[in-house]
Amino acid sequence: MRFFAWPLSIILLIISSLFATSAFAIGKVDLVVVNKSESSMTVFNRGKALKTYRIAMGDNPIGHKLTEGDQRTPEGRYILDYKKSDSAYYRAIHISYPNDEDRLRAKALGISPGGQIMIHGENPNSNLSPEEAQQYNWTDGCIAVTNAEMDELWLAIEAGTPIEIWP
Repeated sequence: MRFFAWPLSIILLIISSLFATSAFAIGKVDLVVVNKSESSMTVFNRGKALKTYRIAMGDNPIGHKLTEGDQRTPEGRYILDYKKSDSAYYRAIHISYPNDEDRLRAKALGISPGGQIMIHGENPNSNLSPEEAQQYNWTDGCIAVTNAEMDELWLAIEAGTPIEIWP
């Protein structure tokens, strides 16, 4: 019986690259909290804050999203219900907006509540650096992070994770 001996340098390189990945860096997330007034998103596991991100939102971030095209990011409790690897904005995690309350409100007002609200990466057509872009609200109501941050979140967040979006 022959054994293949890996050089110690290769083994150390593999181990260090595993621990450098974001899944190990921030761990699994069981709650996401967005604070719109602070342009921040914090991810939690078992009540412990793991990391806070600077976010960009819709051009009109104040107030709850009411209708399609109002450039607002919704407020309330939702679920991150699926991942979209082929997003126009790098990668995306879908937010379950509109919920039943949002639909009822829109119906009473005779308007469409809109939809397709996501946490996603950078605008590929932007001339700004990722860090510069995060200083502006440029989405149509989504929550944007840098592509590197999206990679981190992609590994840490599973479908079914709750998200709370505060004013």
